Amino acid sequence: MTYCVGLAVDDGLVMLSDSRTNAGMDHISTFRKMTVWERPGERVLTIATSGNLAITQAVISRLNDGLPHGEGGEHVTLMDVRTLREAAQLVGRALRDVYALDGEAIQEHGAEFSVAMLLGGQIKGDEMGLFHVYTAGNFIEATAETPFFQIGETKYGKPILDRVMTYKTSLEDAAKLALISMDSTVRSNISVGLPLDMVMIRRDELKVSRQVQIDERDPYFRDIQKRWSRALNAAFERLPELPWG
Repeated sequence: MTYCVGLAVDDGLVMLSDSRTNAGMDHISTFRKMTVWERPGERVLTIATSGNLAITQAVISRLNDGLPHGEGGEHVTLMDVRTLREAAQLVGRALRDVYALDGEAIQEHGAEFSVAMLLGGQIKGDEMGLFHVYTAGNFIEATAETPFFQIGETKYGKPILDRVMTYKTSLEDAAKLALISMDSTVRSNISVGLPLDMVMIRRDELKVSRQVQIDERDPYFRDIQKRWSRALNAAFERLPELPWG
């Protein structure tokens, strides 16, 4: 299992992913689930992945190598598409290609062909966006009314986002919300764990504004964990007594 979250706000985009993979209690490993494509001043794209690791790695490999385009033998990559929607369509094509090649064999061996991806970023001349791409290769786009997407183990980190997150949240506060959401998930599910990968992209900068990897020694993340726990306990203690006697 994994947990990834993308938050699209007026200021920009935050993407956060954990790095734990779990194929049983004896097979827990660390793999990065965040990939970034960047040509500063022209485009910046990032994908966070959840699901079968072999499938997601195959999809990323196809996106790097390029998919056939036209009849002249050309290939198109994420560095060639003109809009973020075209990028989402290309990710969907890559997913369907992997399914066509490996889907039947994977299912014959009792495994599920199930993945999800978050694609976000901006291409020059196009609006910034955030897409949730499903196993079938179809996708939906975040809106001002629905400004965040989650994939993987979503239930523990969702309440804080539902209560606080809006499209007008600042980019810095969105990053803090993502970290609190991740901390809630890490505390409640052993299959989600550090280190974390975070990417922040400010609207119209067309480059990564900040990219960090956070492990258990990171002083800022540890401070947030402690402060959030104390704040929750203090809020609970201030709740009124039950009125039913």
